[in-house]
Amino acid sequence: MKRTVLLVLVAIIAASASSGGRPSRADACAFAVAPTAYEGPKDRSLDLAAMNLAAFNLIDPGDPYFGLPRLAKGPRQVRVSVEPVVPPILLKSIGWIESSIDQTRNSPFGGIGPALISSDCGHGIMQVTSGMTVPLGTGGAVTPEQLLVATHYAYNIDRGAVMLADKWNDAPASRPIAGTDTDGDPSIVENWYFAVWSYNGFTGPGANRSNHPLDPIYAPWPRTPYSCGPSNDGFGHDRSKYPYQELVWGCASHPPVVDGKQLWQPFALSLPDLTNAKWSGPLQLANWLAPYVNMDIPSPSPSHKDPTQSPLASAAAAILGAPELDVQASDISLSPNDKKTLTSEDVDLGNDGTGILVWGAVSSASWLTLSPAAGVALGPDVTCTAGASCVRDGTLTLTVNPAQIPKGGGKATVTISSPQSSETSVLNVTVNGGGSSPGKTGIPGVTRN
Repeated sequence: MKRTVLLVLVAIIAASASSGGRPSRADACAFAVAPTAYEGPKDRSLDLAAMNLAAFNLIDPGDPYFGLPRLAKGPRQVRVSVEPVVPPILLKSIGWIESSIDQTRNSPFGGIGPALISSDCGHGIMQVTSGMTVPLGTGGAVTPEQLLVATHYAYNIDRGAVMLADKWNDAPASRPIAGTDTDGDPSIVENWYFAVWSYNGFTGPGANRSNHPLDPIYAPWPRTPYSCGPSNDGFGHDRSKYPYQELVWGCASHPPVVDGKQLWQPFALSLPDLTNAKWSGPLQLANWLAPYVNMDIPSPSPSHKDPTQSPLASAAAAILGAPELDVQASDISLSPNDKKTLTSEDVDLGNDGTGILVWGAVSSASWLTLSPAAGVALGPDVTCTAGASCVRDGTLTLTVNPAQIPKGGGKATVTISSPQSSETSVLNVTVNGGGSSPGKTGIPGVTRN
């Protein structure tokens, strides 16, 4: 992926504090105003395809942020590096547990809407929190990586896969190893037990959310397995009654059903048998002590390998496309006639290529705000569901506060760019000190408000 242009996105409009409280600005989410994002089809076909690609490191291989790291394999004393493959079933199950495999907040399937951002700054399908809690770019701006995670489902999934792989590689320095009898082999799905536990927080008794399977807050073993399927399927459906890894294992075994069809074939994973000393011994609460050297366990039995075959690299090219930014305006002139009236102008941002174009914008002046300051534009190959709020072009709204502009008017620039290419457009914005009605312009191709 080209990233020759540093995309800087400034959070201009501060979000109001909710009744439940928000993080302080130092701990706030990267986006003060949610960017727009695309929600795929209801059957999650695009998302599931992206999960298979991400599992085999085919979305952005070699990228320092989105490329999978090589995985460690072997016993605690001798770990070797192997090619990175994450079991696809884990990404699918985690994605459903985290967000019901949704990239947006309550947008129609096949439409565009505000990106899904949770109260703890989890972003998108994989609820990526790490690296998304504050703007990390130059001058306190949002980075290209943060923008892609928030707006593009494939990059969000890809980053989730990287995070899970990083959790795997935390062993043995700061995590136990699962698979003492199988050479700690990452191709065995059950050996990801501690990595999946860590995805939600490697927590135990006393934490706000404990994921320790022997924490007394959970029912005695064996517990009724968790299910993501219909509520009447005879399994458990109350998430609060299970540690995180059991939610993921249960969802893999009992998939969600959409329009009468399971999203994936049931994948029966084995949990550690907590009635057997081979697993209950290492997992006893007395061993809950960093760096957890006494918690290594054999592979839960029977163990399984994910049979999913590696997709063709061309499948990634089809999902990512070749976006091309088209800013449908050049210079903008505004003439507000009332210094107490906000003046707004919409700029359409198109995609002359294919796939999902991610764009971001930054204003050079405090009196010229942008909302949203980031979003997406769709190529003609991206499905828009009839009747859904799916407008292929993105819309950037420029708002001028006349009370803040310099006496006699002011000039500013808006820089619009895409982290997927080297394309950048600069809009010159001139605001006169008075005259015609608010919002009057002579720029073709720009919506007038």
